[in-house]
Amino acid sequence: MKAPGWRAACTLAVLALAAGLLAAQQRTVSPQQQATASRTAEAGLPLAELAPQAPERYTVKPGDTLWGLSALFLTRPWRWPELWGMNLAEIRNPHLIYPGQLLLLERRDGRASLRLADAAEASAVSVPPTVRLSPRVRVEMLSQTPVPALKSSVIDPFLIEAVVVQADTLQTAARIVAAQDSRVLLTRGDRAYALGAPGAPLLDQPGQPAQAFQVLRPAQPLKDPQTGELLGYAAHYLGRALLVRSESAPGAAAGQVPERVPATLDIAAVREEIRVGDRLLPEPAPTLRSYTPHAPAAPIEARVAALYGNAASQAGQNQVVVINRGTRDGLESGHVLAILTNGARLSDTTDPARTPLKLPDERKGLLMVFRTFDRLSYALILETHDGVGVGDRLVNPR
Repeated sequence: MKAPGWRAACTLAVLALAAGLLAAQQRTVSPQQQATASRTAEAGLPLAELAPQAPERYTVKPGDTLWGLSALFLTRPWRWPELWGMNLAEIRNPHLIYPGQLLLLERRDGRASLRLADAAEASAVSVPPTVRLSPRVRVEMLSQTPVPALKSSVIDPFLIEAVVVQADTLQTAARIVAAQDSRVLLTRGDRAYALGAPGAPLLDQPGQPAQAFQVLRPAQPLKDPQTGELLGYAAHYLGRALLVRSESAPGAAAGQVPERVPATLDIAAVREEIRVGDRLLPEPAPTLRSYTPHAPAAPIEARVAALYGNAASQAGQNQVVVINRGTRDGLESGHVLAILTNGARLSDTTDPARTPLKLPDERKGLLMVFRTFDRLSYALILETHDGVGVGDRLVNPR
């Protein structure tokens, strides 16, 4: 029988976790976004900012995101603080909108506002037909999950797999030197042997969970499409390995070079087949991330530097690209940028002198930065009506 304080301790732990998650969500609302929402709450939203097909009423569904709701009601979804401001009196935190809530759009005096329907309004939306039911067991969650800003399942894998390193990082990293039974290719469940970097042997920690490593392979250099500057290297993610046994260096007879006994690892997950010579870096600790799409406060001019993974010459919606700007340029997680086409260059056929023309660059999509390094960032393509390629221009959305 558990001690009387056990239930209270568990309750306190759950409450503490919930408070931590709520605090993390609240921190994603910046003072600037709060101010924008407050201004909209006072004056309403101009009707010109509403999407042409904005519904008069909408019931929030499981799987909806804050970005999706903003795109439903607004012409410019990255201006979601204005959507929140339309309903600021009832929703103190935009990340706490729940499935099942009914949103009502109201237009008055050239302005729009959004509010939550009360119980009577929600029940009057539709009267379900009478259905004869038989006794049955019904299971429901005690609480609903709030609507996220974006579906994290699209981005989460890249938080581990998208790795930018400097030229010497993988060259000096721990490496796989052999495989069990002299295998050439390794997959999940196989055993591998590895040596640590010079002066940093692979050692396990007794009493601690097995250390996890990313298995990486040097990949293409990432260069600035405009200047040719080498910005870093995109390490090719192959899988995950767990350290089973430390490496060691037993003594050797006089005049002989001491033999090193490699560390033993088990391959725990595989994205692509692993082979001898692949490198190991410690796996980063998982972190709680909540993305809040928003436009950069300062002007940004960037280019697509590379396409992630196996994308050929073009990338589409929900694919990832590397861009040639990072934290040193003011980029941060959640920044939304517009993807522009390169306006065609042609001659003015109406002018006898055939004056050269450069057509304006037109927007063909949006992307959101989700992971930043010093000189590079990874971004998710949120929407596009055309393929995205290396060299495409990125600017602040309008």
